[in-house]
Amino acid sequence: MLSYIPLISPLPRFTSININSKTPKRASLMKDRPPSSYGGVYVPPHHRLRSVITTTINSRIRDEQSAVINPRTTSSQPYLQSQQEQHQLAPKSNGNNSYNTNNSQCDLVFGDAISEDSSDLELHSLPTPGSYLDEWKRKFVMLLRDKDKQELVTREKKDRLDYQDIAALASKMGLYSHLYVKVAVFSKVPLPNYRFDLDDKRPQREVNFHIGLWRRIDAYLGEYLSQKSRTKESFQDNSFSRSTSSGRIATDEGLFEQQEPLASSKAVMEKILRRRSLQLRDQQQAWKNSHEGEKMMEFRRSLPAYKEKDSILTTISHNQVVIISGETGCGKTTQIPQFILESEIESIHGADCSIICTQPRRISAMSVSERVASERGEKLGESVGYKVRLEGMKGRDTRLLFCTTGILLRRLLVDRNLKGVTHVIVDEIHERGMNEDFLLVVLKDLLARRPELRLILMSATLDAELFSSFFGGAPVLNIPGFTYTVQTHFLEEILEMTGYIMTPYNQSDDYGQEKMWKMSKQAPRKRKSQIASVVEDALRAADFVNFSPQTLESLSCWNPDCIGFNLIEYLLSNICENERPGAVLVFMTGWDDISSLKDKLQAHPILGDPSRVLLLACHGSMASSEQSLIFEEPEGVRKIVLATNIAETSITINDVVFVLDCGKAKETSYDALNNTPCLLPSWISKVSVLQRRGRAGRVRPGECYHLYPRCVDAFAEYQLPEILRTPLQSLCLQIKSLNLGSISEFLSRALQSPELLAVQNAIEYIKTIGALDENENLTILGRYLSTLPVEPKLGKMLILGAILNCLDPILTIVAGLSVRDPFLTPLDKKDLAEAAKSQFSGDYSDHLALVRAYEGWKDAERDLAGYDYCWKNFLSAQSMKAIDALRKEFISLLKDTGLVDGNTTTCNVWSYDHYLIRAVLCYGLYPGICSVVHNERSFSLKTMEDGQVLLYSNSVNARESKIPYPWLVFNEKIKVNSVFLRDSTAVSDAVLLLFGGSLSRGDVDGHLKMLGGYLEFFMEPAVAEMYQSLRRELDELIQIKLLNPRMDIHTHHELLSAVRLLVSEDQCEGKFVFGRQVLKSSKISTIATQPTLVSRTESGPGGDNSKSQIQTLLTRAGYTAPTYKTKQLKNGQFRSTAEFNGMQIMGQPCNNKKSAEKDAAAEALQWLMGETQSGNEYINHMSILLKKSKKDHK
Repeated sequence: MLSYIPLISPLPRFTSININSKTPKRASLMKDRPPSSYGGVYVPPHHRLRSVITTTINSRIRDEQSAVINPRTTSSQPYLQSQQEQHQLAPKSNGNNSYNTNNSQCDLVFGDAISEDSSDLELHSLPTPGSYLDEWKRKFVMLLRDKDKQELVTREKKDRLDYQDIAALASKMGLYSHLYVKVAVFSKVPLPNYRFDLDDKRPQREVNFHIGLWRRIDAYLGEYLSQKSRTKESFQDNSFSRSTSSGRIATDEGLFEQQEPLASSKAVMEKILRRRSLQLRDQQQAWKNSHEGEKMMEFRRSLPAYKEKDSILTTISHNQVVIISGETGCGKTTQIPQFILESEIESIHGADCSIICTQPRRISAMSVSERVASERGEKLGESVGYKVRLEGMKGRDTRLLFCTTGILLRRLLVDRNLKGVTHVIVDEIHERGMNEDFLLVVLKDLLARRPELRLILMSATLDAELFSSFFGGAPVLNIPGFTYTVQTHFLEEILEMTGYIMTPYNQSDDYGQEKMWKMSKQAPRKRKSQIASVVEDALRAADFVNFSPQTLESLSCWNPDCIGFNLIEYLLSNICENERPGAVLVFMTGWDDISSLKDKLQAHPILGDPSRVLLLACHGSMASSEQSLIFEEPEGVRKIVLATNIAETSITINDVVFVLDCGKAKETSYDALNNTPCLLPSWISKVSVLQRRGRAGRVRPGECYHLYPRCVDAFAEYQLPEILRTPLQSLCLQIKSLNLGSISEFLSRALQSPELLAVQNAIEYIKTIGALDENENLTILGRYLSTLPVEPKLGKMLILGAILNCLDPILTIVAGLSVRDPFLTPLDKKDLAEAAKSQFSGDYSDHLALVRAYEGWKDAERDLAGYDYCWKNFLSAQSMKAIDALRKEFISLLKDTGLVDGNTTTCNVWSYDHYLIRAVLCYGLYPGICSVVHNERSFSLKTMEDGQVLLYSNSVNARESKIPYPWLVFNEKIKVNSVFLRDSTAVSDAVLLLFGGSLSRGDVDGHLKMLGGYLEFFMEPAVAEMYQSLRRELDELIQIKLLNPRMDIHTHHELLSAVRLLVSEDQCEGKFVFGRQVLKSSKISTIATQPTLVSRTESGPGGDNSKSQIQTLLTRAGYTAPTYKTKQLKNGQFRSTAEFNGMQIMGQPCNNKKSAEKDAAAEALQWLMGETQSGNEYINHMSILLKKSKKDHK
């Protein structure tokens, strides 16, 4: 019988390590690679958590002799006390810490020395008298007392069966526990939902390569390296100079500040400013004395804020920071900036005055600036202007500028001292957006350098003490508000007075866009949602004795998870038919709700009649021209505005009389431990309830319908600050771009500091993508990214798209990912919508489908048929227009960096190359990488941080049964009940190896690792060397181009040709294997096209095993597939015989029938291929053998 030695041997179940051994242990995952010019090593969140919490836990163990820790106090640790502790960001490798074990049953793992085999470090505790739990209690006590140990890991089946009892004991002792398939873990720190180091099925990829392709690439690379060595001296003087005029990045504030004028010119300037100040005073006085001015002043004097004018101005003049709490309707937003401007003009300092007033939303900045200009009798753009993303109106004499918070932060990037600015007003500070919280810390530091600068914080309702103490006891002014009477109706009262009946069947919301989280939240579920669990106690304790049995029956059917589309439709119809005139404002959670409810209402006989009702929407992603329609007051029809919380503050829709409040808002939360964002509706805060109610009483008495019971008092006082519930990557990059020092230290000074693990996740991410070096300093790539107002990963795509001359499609993709999804899927036309979208796909990429959809829309727009095109293809015209506008902005920004010149044609010479576009996508979206492992009927997806994931229903890849690529890169993942990938693009091995994360050598020749060792690649050593060499040169080319943006990249033609050839010719012929452990070989391997064999009994993905291999080889050679005859032996094992072409080859005995067949197939493969054949020789060898055997069996 032919012998067969498997190339792959399974991992040993247990590993014993001697703690006293002098043999150095292999370096940990975080230390197993050299520094790369690409980026830092990716460190999993649970590894970072250990370093964050270890010091705190150890100190507590020393203080508490009983070794009992409260898990609630360790799940979210405050900032560590010392600076040294704060910078323990990643686990350290303990070179010779290990354990001496025999017959191990459970692992005791070092928190600071987690190696690739950390899941196999075992500790066996000798049996002691007592119960099974007593033994575990003893183990836990030992764990808690040992400062060097972080967790216990057990693979014993009995431990898994008794897991609930052991986990309960661990919880009582202050430990955390989690069951990972066949492994139970008990730890001092919280545990994530998935641990790749404990996953025996994590992806390991065998990469196959054709000799012909390798030779062609090697020729290109050799020629390039030869030319490079000859011209090396010409590159030695390349350096990053920020003082040239070549379009390179300049961030030093000195470049944006004028030099100090000479004494003579200073005197002249003072005369000019005084003359201009006198002109401003005369103009202001003339307006006030005019008839229109007197009428306006009469209106302004009626506002509560005007009555406090003198007090406000006096307080501002005597204090650097003032906090103003002005209730709804007091006029603070429009009046206080005017008070300051008028005071400065009257004191003949108008020309020296510069006031910046920030608003959280662009619609607020635009509408308020327009109102203030009107009150001053001016055109917008004179003394009053605004600036928001993509548009603005500001003149040479503008002294009061309304802008979004992001615009002010962009200015700080180039002018850190805000030179010339005299007053900064931050409005609606209670909303606690991330930009607002960040701005406060920056301004607090700036105030020390600019003692003459005045800061005014304003809001309708805020935690005044919190803000006052943050600014050292700043004074607080309270302005009473004015609103007309608003009659409130809660759900039980609405049901009672309208007679509307709620049932379990009429509350499901008919969503026009099939969102997975929407569908899943309405489906029957075992667990109550967060929305429902928050209010169930209040409902249980409520007293509804004064209501009819019908109302009580309806209330018992109320589903808190639903928005209540049917009830909203009923109420709006009732208002239109029976109530007094007045506009209606309906608060929804997001665009999905707005668009689908609008579709539903347009089908209603009354609400859909344009002669009776004007339906409008208001959302942050809409164009400004569309948003402004909500302020118009149509005659003869009732206006209904469907809006998000964008309409809560700062804007006044004068004709609103009725408000419908669903009580919810779509909010992102962030799970730092699992590094996963969650997007779900949540109850709004009490402050938001008052704000929404107040919208009905701004200009006349109104009514507010709250679509939840009065007893629901579970709302938080204030909304959780955004900085505590979202990923912090962009924020951390801003901190470094402003030279604000250590990220952790800076954020520790925030109004409310984010969780340290969330901070470390963000820092590690920025290092991984190459924007920060190991010392947390901005790299050249990081400097470019800080100038682009997009997420870092999208900025990377723009930069590489410009460098590789395929910019146009990348502009579309980045713009498309910055707005809401343009592909619509109406529930009643799902098949038609999917068919329409499928015409744009076909290459396993949501992003390339977006490019084709946009190009088609652009062609239709030229023929004035854009709306028809969108209607026929189920596309959002609004999103298409937003994409078009963003593309223009991105081009302008890239021109400022110098990467794009006036002739954009040169940046698009390779825009047709979709292989190159996939490479750019991978470069930007990494480490958003997912393996695609095929099984018999479908495929499974797995990421490093989540394990198994699913595709979003709208993805083009979700409709595929097979994806002929091994990897997906994705932009966004979201967790509902499972983790879903919203959008994805399939990429090859070559694309990932060249454009993914930094590569490190494995333990043997031909073994490469990426993403902290989660991704492993096995290939011929010569191929591995080629990939590393190509990657090195490509990284260097990108670096040189960033340092010298005007450099002609085509001077590196041979390198680019090699890269383009490799990514276009890679046929993805490799395969996934699991649990591979390759023995080190002293022989130098030569490249060959012979496929690597898998284990004789291994079940690889997609039929990638010995049975499928032999079937493929035989059918390609023109022979029929083999058949198998299997017999059971007396010892209970099975032995199989493979029959083909008249031959019979018998395998070794195996434990089951399936394995026996695979072994027989492997035996046949070994014989067919021959042990000494390489290259294409094995094909000839196989053909000769088959022909010979065929003759022998005639």
